Amino acid sequence: MKTIIKGAMLASVAAMGLSVAACDSKQENAEEAAANDVREAADATSDAMEEQADAMGGASGAALDAKAEAVDDAGEAKADAMEDAADKKDGGAPG
Repeated sequence: MKTIIKGAMLASVAAMGLSVAACDSKQENAEEAAANDVREAADATSDAMEEQADAMGGASGAALDAKAEAVDDAGEAKADAMEDAADKKDGGAPG
């Protein structure tokens, strides 16, 4: 019985420690929300370009599709960099 209670206490203490470490500041949350906005904007632009490329077809459509992929990749990279910078400001704890 003591072993079960001791295990339960250790598990709850570990869970509390992880929950405190995962807390983000309001500033970090705002910066991560801005990064998400960048990601969503790039996705929307890329999707619109891909639809236009599908309608065009041929070599022009393929070229536009490649540009759409580049827009998506650039937006993803920028959003990731913004999130990494926000994490570093808040002590490096991912959130």
